[in-house]
Amino acid sequence: MTPWLPCDSQGSMDGSHPVKLYRHGPSQAVDIPAALELPGEDAVMRREGNRLVIEPIRKMTTGADLLAALSKLSPIDDEIGEIEDFPPRPVNF
Repeated sequence: MTPWLPCDSQGSMDGSHPVKLYRHGPSQAVDIPAALELPGEDAVMRREGNRLVIEPIRKMTTGADLLAALSKLSPIDDEIGEIEDFPPRPVNF
């Protein structure tokens, strides 16, 4: 948040919103303003320098969602060794 930009309860010209940090047990917490609310119930947070980035977690609900997620992965170059093929164990009925 840049304090020199005009800011009111609706946020500033750059889209930032003033928030208060508080303690919730051992954790630091912040209330997300309605204008910045994320979809869903789960999110992931990471630090980028002195910023915290919060992104919603998109759940995969279809095979197409899974294929799209897998297409973003890099190939694995590790060699897989020989896999021993054990004979089936006898089963008593």
